[in-house]
Amino acid sequence: MENIFDIKTEHDFLAASLRTFRCQYDNIEVYRKFVDYLKINPEEVRTLDKIPFLPIEMFKNHQILDKNVSTDLFFQSSGTTQMNLSKHFIADENIYKESIYRSFEQFIGKPEDFIFLGLLPSYLEKQNSSLIYMVDFLMKKSGKPENGYFLYNHEDLFKLLNDLKDKKVILFGVSFALLDFLDFCNSNLQILRFSNTLTVIETGGMKGRKEEMTKDELLVILQEGFKTDKIYSEYSMTELLSQAYSLGQNEYQCPNWMRILIRNVEDPFSYEKHGKTGAINIIDLANIHSCSFIATQDLGKIAGDKFQVLGRIDHSDIRGCSLLVS
Repeated sequence: MENIFDIKTEHDFLAASLRTFRCQYDNIEVYRKFVDYLKINPEEVRTLDKIPFLPIEMFKNHQILDKNVSTDLFFQSSGTTQMNLSKHFIADENIYKESIYRSFEQFIGKPEDFIFLGLLPSYLEKQNSSLIYMVDFLMKKSGKPENGYFLYNHEDLFKLLNDLKDKKVILFGVSFALLDFLDFCNSNLQILRFSNTLTVIETGGMKGRKEEMTKDELLVILQEGFKTDKIYSEYSMTELLSQAYSLGQNEYQCPNWMRILIRNVEDPFSYEKHGKTGAINIIDLANIHSCSFIATQDLGKIAGDKFQVLGRIDHSDIRGCSLLVS
């Protein structure tokens, strides 16, 4: 495969996607069976919307991996021990590292310029987290002695953030943990005096830990609590090796090797026009050795050259995706 990180134009992206599709059809057994079941001839696929997107649930029950490679490294989705968790097997760590670095640099800046703090308790408590791998990598690139993680030691985090008020700090935080931290500050009458050099990147993830709220509501609370308009968001998942970033207003941008399509919730083979809400399909060309074409259970819509994430599909309306899995 050519270097996906050199993609510059839409023509480049389409050509790379079609080559990737045919390569993965030839070499990934589960994906080939899926495409054959749909009675799709790979040679007749010439546009992005004609590429079959593998339901993300397949990662829970199958090893999605190129037959020509082997690996013991995998990332696993979060959840309870009773749940059937997704596994994404990683044949080439360097692809993930380059994707992390280039995406962060494109949308935020060079990792070497920042101190990285992680408020990611639910992920630190699990093994094989792709998010922890990502933040670890950014911390190593940063090389700052202040880099570190926090579980529930909110007082320590509060003191450090105030000590670093003149430094460029990135705070990665799962949504419920950021809200818990602000609750701690308010209940203890701690006054946050962070400068504009603090950037908070929320990574989603209520998972029943807090009362559900919209992304817009969450961003307003975080902006007021941290006294900053630099509340960013990161959108990725266990099954991806790329990250999209929002620099505010719940509007995400993809790196050049990643694209979003919005499918009809009830008909997975038709697509919504820009501005219309539907289910998110993702093309992630960094998934060279697994599957680059994934139908998620997230709802969203495309707005110009950006996209919004609006929540999860109501399982009562998931008929189209269920048909694909069946």
